[in-house]
Amino acid sequence: MTQSQTQTRTAPGSEQTQDGHSIGQLLNEATQDVSELVRKEVQLAKLELRDEVTKASKAGSKLGAAGIIGYLSLLLASFAAAWGLAEVLNVGWAFLIVAVVYAVVAAVLFASGRSQMRKVSPMPRQTMDTLKEDAEWARAQTK
Repeated sequence: MTQSQTQTRTAPGSEQTQDGHSIGQLLNEATQDVSELVRKEVQLAKLELRDEVTKASKAGSKLGAAGIIGYLSLLLASFAAAWGLAEVLNVGWAFLIVAVVYAVVAAVLFASGRSQMRKVSPMPRQTMDTLKEDAEWARAQTK
């Protein structure tokens, strides 16, 4: 082999692209970019899940409050019915009115909590969408 033939050979992975970067450098940059992308996607997923958990806890609080108030209205309605039969008028009617007010409050809280719970999504949709976009972008880069 002549000296000129030896000088034209290059180490594997050090071939130059048109812009002067070696394939090894390009692969290193691509690996770093993918790593950064994955880290950012994980951060986005955490934020989305935290928001969904917050929504679920608020809805759960309302449903819990509706349960307690519903129990109180049942208790008061029971007292009202018992005292209404025993007294026939005044005290029993007063308890019945209070029980109806509690029942209305419980119904409003339950409906509000249920509609809020329906909005909760266990899947981080934005993250899933960006992951799909990232996969499509990566496929386009390898073509």
